[in-house]
Amino acid sequence: MTLRRKLTTAAVLLASASFLPIAAPAMAQETSATEAPSRDVVTVTARRREESLTDVPVSVSALSAERLEQIGAPDITALQAITPNATVQVARGSNSTLISFIRGVGQQDPLWGFEPGVGLYVDDVYVARPQAAVLDIFDIERIEVLRGPQGTLYGRNTVGGAIKYVTRRLGDEPRFLGRATVGSFNQLDFTASGALPLSDSFAIGGAVARYTRDGYGENLTTGQEHYDKDVTAFRVSAEWEPTDSLFFRLAYDRVDDDSNPRHGHRLVAGAAPGTQVPASIYDTRAGMTGDQSVSSEGLSLSAEWAVNDVLTLRSITATREGNTDTIIDFDNSPSPTLDIPAFYADEQFTQEFQLAYEGERVQGVVGVYYLDGSAEGAFDTVLGGLGIAIGTGGDVQTESIALFGDVSFDITENLAVSVGARYTEDEKTGTVFRANYLGAGRTPLTGGAAATPLLVRTNYTNTRSFDQFTPRISVSYDFGQTTAYASFSQGFKSGGFDMRGDAIFTPDTVNGYDPETVDNYEIGFKGEGIGGILNFSSALFWSEYSDQQVTTQVPAATGIASFVDNVGQSTIYGFEFEGTAFLTDSLTANFALGWLQAEFDEFLRYNLTTMQFEDISDQVVFQNSPEWTGYLGLTWTSQLAGGQLAVTPSISYRDAYSQFEFPNALLDEDGYTLVDLGAVWNSPNGRWQLAAYGRNLTDEEYKIGGYNFPGALFDNSIVAFYGPPRTFSASVSFRY
Repeated sequence: MTLRRKLTTAAVLLASASFLPIAAPAMAQETSATEAPSRDVVTVTARRREESLTDVPVSVSALSAERLEQIGAPDITALQAITPNATVQVARGSNSTLISFIRGVGQQDPLWGFEPGVGLYVDDVYVARPQAAVLDIFDIERIEVLRGPQGTLYGRNTVGGAIKYVTRRLGDEPRFLGRATVGSFNQLDFTASGALPLSDSFAIGGAVARYTRDGYGENLTTGQEHYDKDVTAFRVSAEWEPTDSLFFRLAYDRVDDDSNPRHGHRLVAGAAPGTQVPASIYDTRAGMTGDQSVSSEGLSLSAEWAVNDVLTLRSITATREGNTDTIIDFDNSPSPTLDIPAFYADEQFTQEFQLAYEGERVQGVVGVYYLDGSAEGAFDTVLGGLGIAIGTGGDVQTESIALFGDVSFDITENLAVSVGARYTEDEKTGTVFRANYLGAGRTPLTGGAAATPLLVRTNYTNTRSFDQFTPRISVSYDFGQTTAYASFSQGFKSGGFDMRGDAIFTPDTVNGYDPETVDNYEIGFKGEGIGGILNFSSALFWSEYSDQQVTTQVPAATGIASFVDNVGQSTIYGFEFEGTAFLTDSLTANFALGWLQAEFDEFLRYNLTTMQFEDISDQVVFQNSPEWTGYLGLTWTSQLAGGQLAVTPSISYRDAYSQFEFPNALLDEDGYTLVDLGAVWNSPNGRWQLAAYGRNLTDEEYKIGGYNFPGALFDNSIVAFYGPPRTFSASVSFRY
């Protein structure tokens, strides 16, 4: 289905989700606080209705716009530092592709057709693909991070958790916000946004943003900036509230990322000329050139009808389209030793209906969810040492329908029980083609000249269906200022097809891989303590991960073998503790602590030599799953020049972790600590704001991704990608 047809369908249905914010400026809502930190009740919608954070029997972090502004969060990757047991970062070789893990469950491989373990929702709209999903913090109410399986309340079943980006409605008053930001590496950002009511019931709004920054390093071969930023984004929206019981919202957004390719940094020297290790971790010697661009656009339309005082009917319809052209020089040298040109394209159409009930002793939601998605792509593995290129391409068509519900019963004034369930049916059709071509250049799959394959390695189309019933139950008890809960939930992620699968190396790849499930047991305790100066949330969890899907690529004698296997079983357990302490009227502390243990009980790996599966669980570890994560931020507020000043120093810690399931002393991160500082001043009338931020003040060097292709054929291509260095920025904002 084309984008135009999907847009027409959305408009006709008159039902959809709120707009998907695009990459936009890091700014808080118009009503940014100019008073001391508030002790008001934190409200979340983790269960599709407004509840106090201390009452909801779910492990959820709620981060307000004010708090994100105080720390200078540039985009949602800032969640990694302030959320326990979470990985939220930019993907290797990318500027705007998102990689997320929660409690050890996630997805590092952003290849088309492979679904994420952590769901991203923007105003209840599920974002199926990770490309262009590194959302900037823009005009929001809050961001919620839900840990553990989600399915009885949300559109798409996810096994690890969900990140929920909640925006503001346009409102009934005109407003405008303009911001200019300058910073290190010639950062220069401009943003303008606003809303204009045209009547008592109808308003329009929009935003445009331009982000530019020089690279942290340089491509020493081509002279290009490396790790730069070049993003343009805009959105328009309209809201109509014809009566007190009806609300409609229509929006369109688009983002274009034309940043230069990211090729990483070679960690060991190779034999070929130009394979020396660059002095700076942000420099590269990659010689590959070509297109690098990411675009994403979408339309959404939402409808809400308050039938009466207790019943509300909602309809969420959304459509998105994305295209990516990319090049990654895996060998980081001028020679085509291991070069990867690629393109991705995706489309999705989703429809969700919800019926919410809010009674005196019973509350809940039931719904139906439909997804029609298509993801395709192609890439070449250019092997200069062999004088060949392996072309790989294909597509996955997904059709999914699900029924879900979650109902809470107040047994007494203090005791409540929640019961939820979901039934999901997925059908996937995968087409995969993989072949060897003569010559170390592009194949016909990525725009090269027409050619006949030397050897067809994979060529099939297959269809598989998956269905699963997943329950959830929780019991909670309100002690007054504190609430305790115990819960069980199951998550499900359907199977699929390995888009890199090599039927010569692994003949069973044509059969695809099976679904995976997570059974999560959890007890939690949250509320107030120490005379009301402490708000806290804590959880102990135990998860049993079955038929776990793991995607890896390993060097082989004549190329690279890809696996997406159901490797077996694993056990994950740990705890989380986070909250806010109101130390004085002008000093507030925010803290988070996570401890995680993730262990494979069984890890079946296909042996290319024996052509048998072997249990190698004693040789592997979980990726992107540090044992300890921690955060502490202090916010001090004071009157200055008649306005309000908030100063927030913070420190975050991330323990050692592995980039892949197979430990690698060169690639794995030993752990690091980041020190940040933010200062925000609001004028007495609230019109002007001045802000200054310093991030990674100690200039820590830390790895966030990598590629591992050792051996003579690949000229020891071991490459790492790094997080940002020390940066400073300052901004001025005007609003009314």
